[in-house]
Amino acid sequence: MDPIKIEGTPKTPTVNFDAEKGNIEIKGRSIPENSIEFYKPLVDWLEEYMNNPKELTEVDIQLEYFNTSSSKCILDVFKKLEAIYKGGNEVVINWHYEEDDEDMLEAGEDYQSIIKIPFKMMEIEE
Repeated sequence: MDPIKIEGTPKTPTVNFDAEKGNIEIKGRSIPENSIEFYKPLVDWLEEYMNNPKELTEVDIQLEYFNTSSSKCILDVFKKLEAIYKGGNEVVINWHYEEDDEDMLEAGEDYQSIIKIPFKMMEIEE
């Protein structure tokens, strides 16, 4: 399975999905013109990854900002990960947020309340 590597731009996050290592990373800003179009390959990749996931899938989310349409797409990513978790594989989500960014902490807590996967809230010191 090919990894996904997308360089971040001012409007889209850096993405690294690596099936070999079981690592998934989304980092930066997520305000693409068309969120569904941007996130669809990621959700499709996870759909395929679900067939043969690693015993441990580690997910690092470090977003400084995302818009409403991105939040729905990020939830779709989490739902695929939840299916892997419910299938008996370990999934850990590391939700990184800057120490003074309460909005991003709350966003992580909101996802945590919806998705039944352990989240680790990880404060980034400035």
